[in-house]
Amino acid sequence: MDTIKAPTDFSSVTYEEAICHARELIPLLREQAPLSEELRRLTPTVMAALDAQGLLRYLQPKARGGMELPFVAYFDIPEMLSRGDMSVGWVVTNLGSHHRNLALWDERAQEEVWGRDRDAGIASGIAYPQGRGVPVDGGIRLTGEWNFSSGTDHSQWNMLACIVRDGERIVDYMYCLLERSQYEVLDDWQTLGMRATSSKTVRCTDVFVPAYRALSMHVAREGHSWPGLAIHRNPLYRIPTSALGGHGIGGCLVGNARAALETAIAMVKSRSTGYTGARMRDFQTVQSRIAAAGAQIDAAALVLRNDCIETQRTYEAGGTLDIEARLRCKRNCAYAAKLCVEAVSSLFEMAGGNGIYDRDPLQRMFRDARAAAGHFSFSTDAQLPPWGLVATGGDFKSPTL
Repeated sequence: MDTIKAPTDFSSVTYEEAICHARELIPLLREQAPLSEELRRLTPTVMAALDAQGLLRYLQPKARGGMELPFVAYFDIPEMLSRGDMSVGWVVTNLGSHHRNLALWDERAQEEVWGRDRDAGIASGIAYPQGRGVPVDGGIRLTGEWNFSSGTDHSQWNMLACIVRDGERIVDYMYCLLERSQYEVLDDWQTLGMRATSSKTVRCTDVFVPAYRALSMHVAREGHSWPGLAIHRNPLYRIPTSALGGHGIGGCLVGNARAALETAIAMVKSRSTGYTGARMRDFQTVQSRIAAAGAQIDAAALVLRNDCIETQRTYEAGGTLDIEARLRCKRNCAYAAKLCVEAVSSLFEMAGGNGIYDRDPLQRMFRDARAAAGHFSFSTDAQLPPWGLVATGGDFKSPTL
């Protein structure tokens, strides 16, 4: 018999309160960051603090005791947490966004997760080609191997993407909700940075997924619908993850870059050069690096946050994003990430030999930024050309965008 966890209710927590709680955790997250890196997962102390404040449930429906905050929080909460430790922000935006996504599922699937534990961790494997679904009576059979399943060490469930084929003919694109006993976690997360995100590979073989746990993402198909929207009517849940999914982790890059800038400024204020004794702040090149990094970080934050605010307004007014607007958001996300990585790289370069020691948090921020930059959402090669194509009169089609 499944254990039912006593529910905790965060439905009365306001946006301002949630941001305040996230800000107050920054010193703890900075202190715990080295141990989290060593463990390659968030420490129990960090997870307990996040759970106590409900910060993993900031997008969960109020009906299930979540905060159901405005969509701009999708960027703001992980941005604030990442000022303490980018890995924390990354795990929170992933697991938190999956509470938002679960609202799209059939009510039976929601009850299986939230009815047992409203705090349940839900990871994901988002690459459709990495999974293969085969239609069978009552659902599909799923086989696949998905890398980069962030937060999987803190999760009891996983949303795994697949292409559903009848023979070799593609018939659907789906997310399948599996509980922990149905998939294997491969301990392969040994990386340059983002070490505490436990973004491990997960694998399953010929697992039966009942139809109510399999959600069609084939939005280009006529008559497509989200069954959960009959229950959760807040426009928050209609905002397409396919277009703005990168903006939450984009917030992590911004928060990490803000922390790097703060660290670099403190270093410049206190240091003289080891060879000449001159104060670092008196070098115009140092002043220029600090100023340019600050401008890049502010610009990235404004672009990402504005996308969230404008999209929220559009859906609250009953509208939707057309293909050009969706591609523009993906373009903006990749370019904003590029600005953050450039800013952190410049600040790390300025630190010189002092920055390479493990005791210096700037080297972790640099490694985390470089590691995060590998995410597909941040690839300018992948995300910029589609918008350029459409903007110049071309045609772009995607079954899941």
